[in-house]
Amino acid sequence: MTNDFPAPGERRVPLPAPRQLPDDALDSEGTADSTGVSTATLSSAVTAGEDDADAKSLTGGESRDGGETGGGQPYGALTDQDREGHDREDHERKNQGCEGQDRKGRAGAVIVRKGQAGTVNGRTEKARTDTGRAAAGGAQGKTRDAFFDNAKYLAIVLVAMGHAWEPLGSGSRTAAALYIAVYAFHMPAFIIISGYFSRSFDMRRDRLQRLITGVAVPYLIFEIAYTFFKRWAGNDPSYPINLLDPWYLTWFLVALFIWRLTAPLWKIVRRPLLLALIIAMMASVTPEIGDDLNLQRVLQFLPFFVLGLNLRPEHFALVRGRWARIAAVPVLGVALLVAYWAAPRMNADWFYHCDSAQELGAPWWSGVVMTLAMFGCSLVLVACFFAWVPGRTMWCTALGAGTLYGYLLHGFLAKGSRFWGWYHQAWLHTAWGEVLLTLFAGTVVTLLCTPPVQRIFRFAVEPKMAWAFRKDPREAARGLG
Repeated sequence: MTNDFPAPGERRVPLPAPRQLPDDALDSEGTADSTGVSTATLSSAVTAGEDDADAKSLTGGESRDGGETGGGQPYGALTDQDREGHDREDHERKNQGCEGQDRKGRAGAVIVRKGQAGTVNGRTEKARTDTGRAAAGGAQGKTRDAFFDNAKYLAIVLVAMGHAWEPLGSGSRTAAALYIAVYAFHMPAFIIISGYFSRSFDMRRDRLQRLITGVAVPYLIFEIAYTFFKRWAGNDPSYPINLLDPWYLTWFLVALFIWRLTAPLWKIVRRPLLLALIIAMMASVTPEIGDDLNLQRVLQFLPFFVLGLNLRPEHFALVRGRWARIAAVPVLGVALLVAYWAAPRMNADWFYHCDSAQELGAPWWSGVVMTLAMFGCSLVLVACFFAWVPGRTMWCTALGAGTLYGYLLHGFLAKGSRFWGWYHQAWLHTAWGEVLLTLFAGTVVTLLCTPPVQRIFRFAVEPKMAWAFRKDPREAARGLG
């Protein structure tokens, strides 16, 4: 600490104002010259495409190799003795003109960053290039991943085929085996993908609005529509409208609404998948849960959603490798053989996950065993399914964006075929009849996923409903400003 008045016999040298150097007064290593000024002036050279660590090393006065610039300490940390020496050197440079040093400062410096050099103009050009690259990367980040759209399309096709095979199971062991094999993984695959794309969900205003318009409102619309359809096509005019008892396909919308609301909770707990499995096991042995909101399905399918929340792109890359694709073939073959063996011996209701073990006539402990066993089997089959999903853009990729349309709309035809007695036709129960029915189901659900159908039914599946929400006060204030 310095005194206000000099001690007797002490001579003070007045401190001149610090020299202001141009932004490019740096040596070829990207550090300050001998005046000791730090590299803080490089902050303008940090482009939008650089990460935070790189930006910190450029603006914080440290070089790339971790060494410090400006004599090892910033100017404000110099001692009194060092400061006097620095001032004397500065006076000498002023008296002598320092033509060489000034010429060096005016000439500009070469910035070396990770082995790439450029002049000041080059640095400007690089900043422009990096900015353009960052903009292109941002645009690319918004591009839909063809793999997930292909997976969703193939999964919805399997859903429709499974619904077509269901009435054939009593008379065809092959149809029953295919039904069991598909039901073991097609909804788990859908739910895992839904969980994966719910990773960023929080209680932000726009995401809550999207949850209401994209899940809750379609549930209300289709639950009421299915009720009137059952009254008409099923010749049951007294069938009540019960929003607490989802009918047929609409259970998935209820489940997705609940799962997505709980997504922030699963991000903060330890061992989320283990906790979700415990909840599923407890649900499978608790018949008192009842049928309200189909909570048995919500809870028993919960582990797949939580698993999706915790997956990362590298996990999907593991099951999309060449060896995973090769290994999936014998695994799927074994699964079909097991399903063929189990078809006449196993209650297929286990795959619906909508009842407790006691309600299925089994001892309570079997609910715990079956929950774990079926979760493991489903996970293996989902991995095999993902292994054979194409990752490139195909003719069906665009249909992946409309799978919710296909899911909700094909249910009218699937139920109507039962109400109208289509399965009473003897030819449908032959081998060729089953093949044709399978192709017909896949074709119908494909058409229901197409853009023209999406445009027609967007009012019900993806309504905008801006009129239903209050304006964000921040956006209103921003608009006034």
